[in-house]
Amino acid sequence: MISRRDFLMRVGQAGGYSAAFAAVQSLGLMPMKGAQAEPIAAAAGSGKGVKVVVLGGGIGGLVSAYELKKLGYEVTLLEARERPGGRNWTGRNGTKVEFTDGTVQTIQWEEGNYQNLGPGRLPSTHWTMLGYCRELNVPLEVEVNTSRSTLLQSDTANGGKTVPQRKAINDTRGHVSELLSKCIAQGALDSELTKEDRERMTSFLKVYGPLNAQGAYVGSDRAGYKTPPGAGTQVPVPEVPLDMRTLLDEDFWSSLFAEETWDWQATMMQPVGGMDRIPYAFAKALGPIVKFNAPVTEIRKTAKGMRVAYKQAGAEKQIEADYCVIAIPFSILKKIPNDLSEPFKKVIDESQQASAYKIAWESRRFWEQDYNIYGGLSYVKQGPSPIWYPSARLMHPTGVVVSGYTDEQSGNFAALTLEQKFAASRGSIEKLHPGHGKELKNPVFCGWKRIPWNEGSWIRGYGGTSGYDVVIQPDGPFVLAGDWVSHVVAWQEGAALSARRAVGLIADKVKMAKLTTTSSETVAS
Repeated sequence: MISRRDFLMRVGQAGGYSAAFAAVQSLGLMPMKGAQAEPIAAAAGSGKGVKVVVLGGGIGGLVSAYELKKLGYEVTLLEARERPGGRNWTGRNGTKVEFTDGTVQTIQWEEGNYQNLGPGRLPSTHWTMLGYCRELNVPLEVEVNTSRSTLLQSDTANGGKTVPQRKAINDTRGHVSELLSKCIAQGALDSELTKEDRERMTSFLKVYGPLNAQGAYVGSDRAGYKTPPGAGTQVPVPEVPLDMRTLLDEDFWSSLFAEETWDWQATMMQPVGGMDRIPYAFAKALGPIVKFNAPVTEIRKTAKGMRVAYKQAGAEKQIEADYCVIAIPFSILKKIPNDLSEPFKKVIDESQQASAYKIAWESRRFWEQDYNIYGGLSYVKQGPSPIWYPSARLMHPTGVVVSGYTDEQSGNFAALTLEQKFAASRGSIEKLHPGHGKELKNPVFCGWKRIPWNEGSWIRGYGGTSGYDVVIQPDGPFVLAGDWVSHVVAWQEGAALSARRAVGLIADKVKMAKLTTTSSETVAS
């Protein structure tokens, strides 16, 4: 016996999210959608006369300062670097990528070529960040996050040969559809599926597979052509399907459905000219509120609120404020003397950051010119992965391609020298595009564990199951912001949502303080 729910679960287990989602639609169920950010519950001008200092000029800090300013607060934002954005950082010709050990790489790329060294895409489900792009007039273009022309490769599957994603996806879909169709025909799913459901599902599988009149999958033009359609007598001949055993090889298809993750689905977007157009737009809107090259050296409580010490132009400076939004990565915050409560300190001190990296190369666009790949991601199982093709400047003679975007701890990558990292990265390109590894030039390695004022990419652990619940609460005059205090870790959306929440928490405190003052004055009179 099998219920409709169990049936859909098995479809998902066999064919991935896309198969399950399509089956759900065929049975008349509703799809998911994004959610609009909740407005901040505070009146315009409600912050008048209240001072707030924001620590950190990443997206969390910038959004906090921007929203506080709109509410009338007196705001100062301190940023340790000479630029806004934090991990939102775009590398261009002349950009210096400096590590904490003093290693410096200077990017030498053609003018107009660039690479987003941090976040590189804006999902259509991330309405908060898209809303800020509209509000700040940041032009967007499509980021091609998925392409059926991109490739999958594993040394232990298909003889190490690459397989286009269109072939892997559609042959998998065809074989799974054939198996399910046979189960339905043999009555194996009769117990809970009605006659109408069985008929609808059989019809659906014939199209979804697609299956022939006998319910078999024998190949499809969706999976690609052995001989493409042409003029005259050139008749199209579909590719011969990959066998089911190859498709089910775990080492082969583990990346097959990555694009079906909810916030990876089309349409994805990116700012025209680089992701850092967003933080620079925030910084322009904030104006002199932002103080650059101002690393924080001390965070203290006072009788009336808080005090922060920082350095700027070699001088020691201080600011006192009523409240403080701390949008500094935990990896840096734990090194700064502070008056956070012991529960907060414990979580921050015990937190762990991931060590994501990107390796980017400039090259002739052989992926477009020789392989018909325009954007999207290819995957290799053994070696730096994925390979991320640029969506900007399509058809331009040169471009910047990423070969390796994962964690340095994966496969002991951290132990390799810089030259060894580049060699491994070049090797991944060579597996997918034989003979083209030699065309790669001017590489840059951005390992976030090694970048000053970050020393990590995103949060990996809070030092305990309840740690998150601690740091999302106010701690006296202090409120934390950043993707690490959200459920959208590693995305700008998480940083923006946490910032809006932080502003809301401060607004609640200000409202309560004013009510208390009014009540006291009434009693006194």
